[in-house]
Amino acid sequence: MRTHWTRHDLKWPVAALLVSAALFLGGCASSPASSGAGTGASLKDATVLSNPKSHQGPSTAHLAASEISPVAKNPEQKLPVTVTDAQGTKVTISDISRILPIDLYGTSSRIVFDLGLGKNVVGRDVSSVFPEIAQLPLVTHNGHELNAEAILELAPTLIITDSSLGPWDVVLQMREAGIPVFVVDSHRSIETAPEMITQIAGALGVPEEGKKLADRTNSEISAMQDAIAKIAPKGNDRLRMVFLYARGQSGVYNLFGEGSGADSLITGLGGIDVATEIGWKGMRPMTDEALVEAKPDLVIMMSGGLESTGGIDGIFDSVPALAFTQAGENKRIVDMADSDVLSFGPNSAAILEALAVAVYAPDSSTSAAKQ
Repeated sequence: MRTHWTRHDLKWPVAALLVSAALFLGGCASSPASSGAGTGASLKDATVLSNPKSHQGPSTAHLAASEISPVAKNPEQKLPVTVTDAQGTKVTISDISRILPIDLYGTSSRIVFDLGLGKNVVGRDVSSVFPEIAQLPLVTHNGHELNAEAILELAPTLIITDSSLGPWDVVLQMREAGIPVFVVDSHRSIETAPEMITQIAGALGVPEEGKKLADRTNSEISAMQDAIAKIAPKGNDRLRMVFLYARGQSGVYNLFGEGSGADSLITGLGGIDVATEIGWKGMRPMTDEALVEAKPDLVIMMSGGLESTGGIDGIFDSVPALAFTQAGENKRIVDMADSDVLSFGPNSAAILEALAVAVYAPDSSTSAAKQ
């Protein structure tokens, strides 16, 4: 019997399951570094397939550009501020000279840098791999596991995080040590990216810069979705897509459905999120029946997850039900770096573009990556 979460209960499972995802992601700690940032083709220069449904073979999404472009160079900070975080905790912030922004996908750090406060950042999580932050010390060990000693050594004056990293006791320990901790919502989607930006900007005392960055992000997402809509098939010709999360070494295979963020991503790509269509909510263990019932034309995966199964050949050995789908028959697997694909931050439009090229112009994606 299939059990569903209700919308009322949805927020909790997504946050809790992100913690589980973080533990599984730890098994592929090196995967975020292989993001291929800056090697992808732009959508306007891509050669689009005439019939995306009939295309055969896998492709990898590479960001066309990932440079930080701050909305301000030296934003004026209005501190102290007292803000209420996503957990309902009131936090007073008076010093942002040493910021530690950490979460599962490196979104918080990207936001801080794009707000113009990158010089104040003292450490990073394993998913924060863009050049401007890559040389800072890690505070996550064994993948995405928070290390209390590493955090305390950096003497942060503010920690920005969410519930996607653990152990949570480490976060509580930081609060007990007197470090202000501002928690943002772990529930991510393309639609909520601007809200996360304004939340973090408010905590940093730079609300004007937050509005500028949120507006810019909204505008870029809207423009990219319009561009994708011009090349994506319409109506029944739209590609049926599913997001498959895999950690082969742990035997973990989950389908991401409604409320997981993957649904927002697939909709933004002009596809049909078939996991949502069959009533799949949040992130749940895959079943052969559900995968076959979904009838996907294309499967989206994290690069580290695909690698953990042994690549394209390995995923068909691990998930034999794929062979009974159109995606399996055509080996239509699109993968993207773990640290990028569901990060939903200021570069959401760039992520949509990279995936759109891999989906609708895979030859252009491959050619750009080889250059």
